[in-house]
Amino acid sequence: MSGYLTTHVLDTARGRPARGLRVELFRLAGGEREHLKTLTTNADGRTDEPLLEPERFGRGTYEIVFHVGEYFGGAGFLGEVPVRFAVGEPEEHYHVPLLVSPYSYTTYRGS
Repeated sequence: MSGYLTTHVLDTARGRPARGLRVELFRLAGGEREHLKTLTTNADGRTDEPLLEPERFGRGTYEIVFHVGEYFGGAGFLGEVPVRFAVGEPEEHYHVPLLVSPYSYTTYRGS
């Protein structure tokens, strides 16, 4: 089975999923940054489709940019939150959650 990439954004300041947050995905290789997709989170703080489907998911370095400044209307000091990570096992599901407020964030490899 091929893997895929997903995310989930939770607004810890308001205690709810981050609905309407713009998310961009890039692949990094050879000093280049290739834009793959732009999505917006739904009412559950997830995207309606995977960030990257199995047929496009491969080994390498990726970056998800979460546009939290837009989401919080410019409040706080965070603008964009970039999360870079390596995929070494493309047959696995990679899930990158973000817990965010206008002033801080946490991320990890979820399941």
